[in-house]
Amino acid sequence: MNFSRKKIIYAVLFPLFVLLLTVSCSSTNVTSAEEYYSLGTAYFDLGRYEEAEKWFNRARTVDKTKTASEYNLGRIAFETGRYAEAARHFESILARDPSNITALKAAAYTRIKTGDYDKAEDLYARVLQLVPESADDGYNYALVLYAIKKYEKAAEVLASYSFALEENNELLLLYARSLGALGRIEAADYYAKWLVNGSDSLVSYEYARILEQGELYAKALEQYQQALTTLPADNTEPGKAGLHFTIARLLLIADSEGGKGMEELQAAVNEGFADTDLMTALLADKRIRNTDKEEIQKIIAEMQGKVRKEPEASEADIEADTGDGNK
Repeated sequence: MNFSRKKIIYAVLFPLFVLLLTVSCSSTNVTSAEEYYSLGTAYFDLGRYEEAEKWFNRARTVDKTKTASEYNLGRIAFETGRYAEAARHFESILARDPSNITALKAAAYTRIKTGDYDKAEDLYARVLQLVPESADDGYNYALVLYAIKKYEKAAEVLASYSFALEENNELLLLYARSLGALGRIEAADYYAKWLVNGSDSLVSYEYARILEQGELYAKALEQYQQALTTLPADNTEPGKAGLHFTIARLLLIADSEGGKGMEELQAAVNEGFADTDLMTALLADKRIRNTDKEEIQKIIAEMQGKVRKEPEASEADIEADTGDGNK
């Protein structure tokens, strides 16, 4: 049953449900924890979280419905953006039941939202000890490891799900990025596999950097240019100016005779490239021709405003040039 249909049924039947429950409670003067929990669930399914919280809070005072109610209170807090509160609910369950897989997964994912990556790492490690075959949890665990720059460990976790790497593009890209962060040229193979079924300027840029690192310049240039073609106009990292500079540097190194390198360098400056440190670093690169270095020095001088301007012509000179000097 899809959610919208389920919601309609609840909207129709819910008032009757409340009426029957009220009659039952008034006749016995007792409301059971299960009834509190049922009310909380009904309100939750309708998206009426404030009312749902009220009933779940009552239901969690009884051992029989304590864990389920606590979990749903965590879900409500998560759905309403109160991530720290959600984490406290899920971790309260784990304090009583450390092997509760549902609470472990919820707590781990919520800790990503709160930015507590060390806690998330520990929680996902516990999840995978209990369900090592879960590729989705392995991906989330690796995502946390990547975020805290534990690239080696992230790559190890993802490598253990080799069957999923062939089918899941998210795992594949994270594996490529983890290997790339480690400076491993084999990352290029996984970037290439991702690009068979995907297209993204940032991925093309990352792939090109790995190819350039492996001195596969022709392929790297192709990917840099692909990234430049598909790059959104408002992208800043990399931005158009930076990409033009990157392409220029590659051409100046790998195709110094073609003359395209200087054209790309000027295009970078025209787009607003202003990093004189990176420009100056080109002068120290022994692979770049001296004639190109002379042009680079001129561009740096222009960027720094050190090029002397021609003195403005005097009024007398202007008159002489126009033939009016004898008037």
